[in-house]
Amino acid sequence: MTRYAFAERLALADLMAEVGPDAPTLCGDWTVRALLAHLLLRERRFDAAPGILIKRLADRTAAVQQRIAARNFDTLLAELRRPPRWSPAGFGPLDELINLTEMFVHHEDVRRAAADWTPRKLEPGLSEALWGQVRRRAPLLLRRYPVQVRVISPGHGTVTTGRAGTQPLNLTGTPSELLMFLTGRQGHARASLDGPPELTSRLRGARLGI
Repeated sequence: MTRYAFAERLALADLMAEVGPDAPTLCGDWTVRALLAHLLLRERRFDAAPGILIKRLADRTAAVQQRIAARNFDTLLAELRRPPRWSPAGFGPLDELINLTEMFVHHEDVRRAAADWTPRKLEPGLSEALWGQVRRRAPLLLRRYPVQVRVISPGHGTVTTGRAGTQPLNLTGTPSELLMFLTGRQGHARASLDGPPELTSRLRGARLGI
């Protein structure tokens, strides 16, 4: 099988090396160095990773991430390129399931932080793999939104989620742009949203993601 998650990992590492540790990202005030530390913590520090999702553990996670970020930048990049043997990255199907969205979205977080970014032309296989991620994740990522949303990617399919019986919104785009939108990058995703203005505005400003 094609290792899209691993290819995105390597492309992200190359881009981080190119733009440097102090370049901005779409992850709030995180620089490339901070984002890189987050990725390594997630993959290598299972003792501290729960704080990514659990608020009461967030202080420990932040402290560990800061210690990782203080290390040599080139060393950190080398660790991103070569995940540990026991990582899911060593098992193709599991790597695609767990890491494809993480690596693709954070690759775009670095790319799209530049003022002159343009969408990549993705190979059909990668687009289809990203649609699989959208299809599986949309119900979870839109779970807090109180109306029905049809997530539409021409040539790939449609996922309907949200509250049945309400007037639906149509969110339309390529799989890559839908994934960026659904992971909280609405302002940096080239996806169209059609429906009542007050509801589309609310979704564009909603806090999406896990």
